Amino acid sequence: MFKIIKKNCCGLDVHKTWIFACIGITDSKDRTEYKQARFSSFTKGLQELCDWLAKYHCKDVCMESTGKCWIPVFNVLEKNNLWVTLSHPKYTKPLKGNKTDRKDAKWICDLYMCGMVKPSFIPPADIRQLRDLVRYRFKLTCMITGEKNRAQNCLTVSNLKLDDVFSDVFGKSSRSITEHILAHPGENFDVTPFVDKRCKTPIEEIQSAVDGAVSPEQAVKLRQCLDHIDELEKNVEQEIHRLSEKYSVALDLMRTVPGFDKNPMTAIQVLSEIGGDMSVFPTAKHLVSWAGCCPRNDQSNKKIKSTRISRAGSYFKPILVQVANGLLRSNKHPEILTRYRRIKARRGHKKAIIAVCRMLLTAIWHILSDLKPYTPDGYLEPRPVNEAKTLTTSQALNLLRQRGYTIKDDPVTAA
Repeated sequence: MFKIIKKNCCGLDVHKTWIFACIGITDSKDRTEYKQARFSSFTKGLQELCDWLAKYHCKDVCMESTGKCWIPVFNVLEKNNLWVTLSHPKYTKPLKGNKTDRKDAKWICDLYMCGMVKPSFIPPADIRQLRDLVRYRFKLTCMITGEKNRAQNCLTVSNLKLDDVFSDVFGKSSRSITEHILAHPGENFDVTPFVDKRCKTPIEEIQSAVDGAVSPEQAVKLRQCLDHIDELEKNVEQEIHRLSEKYSVALDLMRTVPGFDKNPMTAIQVLSEIGGDMSVFPTAKHLVSWAGCCPRNDQSNKKIKSTRISRAGSYFKPILVQVANGLLRSNKHPEILTRYRRIKARRGHKKAIIAVCRMLLTAIWHILSDLKPYTPDGYLEPRPVNEAKTLTTSQALNLLRQRGYTIKDDPVTAA
């Protein structure tokens, strides 16, 4: 028998069109009475759900995350001053064979009533809006990269070797040459007026590189790719900076962490994922675990099955890995290089990179909790010596002899 923690709570089974709700009301003698109803997922139906909850004085609501369908429900309930707990479906999964929508809602209510639901981290509304735009910007960047690859394929098929003479095929000089070729197909022209004076490649090589022929079909495809690139590059950075202005103090502190001062968008990307309030994570280890930057616990009968990191942080973890790889190319932060090299020697590059990510994330948690800039003093302190692993002089000499070393003036050999 489980102990009932919440005397009046509600479980929601959210679908695209309908929402099934179940309220569990427990009296002083631990007898639970259930109230069930179905509501539309339209705005009018969600308001009726809030009125129905108010009728039974229910303030605690639990639901599972189902695609994007939970977001409007969460927003409406949040605006009506209800405490909403969102849980991953793996924590509220019902038993197979006895499953309906109404029973699912009652099962979620029972689990939440007994405190058996693990809540997900949901940042404030403004951070959620910022996160949505930052992730959309990431998708646009991926789309731009894909379109550039297709445009490069058109140039390669047409034997236009612009990538051999320009470092950036979509730079000012190369793009102006490409536009002239599309505007005047089959025409021989002089590339000198289109090449920037700072270009180090000789004009003769550039002239030879554009000695190709673009077919009408490839010209249509290339024109479409270039227009799509221009449209995608009108990104949403201006709106992202506007939304992040109120967190300028937190962003300035985060930019004191190594690797976050190069690109101003890096700190905004991290802020959009974890928010500026670190009180939601009791310790730095909770934040690291939520981001999927630590080994997982999978042990049974003294047998460790797997220590792989989780799939969490699919948008967040790549940012930390990118920053960590960039720091390895610099000698300005010996505390990071020392940790990376020590772990890489035993565990390899990938585990060492994740360890550096955990190091950066721990630093971010502390500076946002204490509101103090980053300092490497704690990392540069010498590691404590384990007395149990310290060798005596005779033990050290015996170890050298076992490994084939010849010791000068060895007292054992002399005897």
